Amino acid sequence: MREFYTITELTREFDVSTRTLRFYEDEGLIEPLRRGRTRLFRPSDRHLIKQILRGKRLGFSINEIREIIQMYKEPPGEVGQLKLMLKRIEEKRDDLRQKRRDLEETLLELDRADDSCVERLAELGVKT
Repeated sequence: MREFYTITELTREFDVSTRTLRFYEDEGLIEPLRRGRTRLFRPSDRHLIKQILRGKRLGFSINEIREIIQMYKEPPGEVGQLKLMLKRIEEKRDDLRQKRRDLEETLLELDRADDSCVERLAELGVKT
C-alpha cells in the first residue's frame, strides 16, 4: 500500500476535478497533509473520497455524507455508522419510491391529456 497519493493521481483515478477534491477538503470530509502548496493524500483520504463519491451516486447530500463519516470517527463508531447508513438508505428508497409513484401518475395524466387532444381533433375532423 502506498503512503501518499497526489491530487493529480486521485483526480484521474476517480474522474473528478481538483476543485471537487478541494471542495471536499473545505467541507472537512477529507484532510490531506500539506507540504507547502502540495496536498498529499493518505490511503484513508483515498478511501473517504471513494465513499463520498459512492454517497453522491446514491443521492446523498454532502451533509448526509458528513454525518455518516463523522459517525465512523466517533462513538459508536462503525456499528453506529452502519446503522445510520441503513436508516439513510431506507429513507432514500422511500423518497425514490414516492418519486416513482409521482412519475407514474404524471405519465397517466399526460396519456389522458394526449387522448383528449386526439379525440377532440377527431371531433373537429382533423386527422393525426
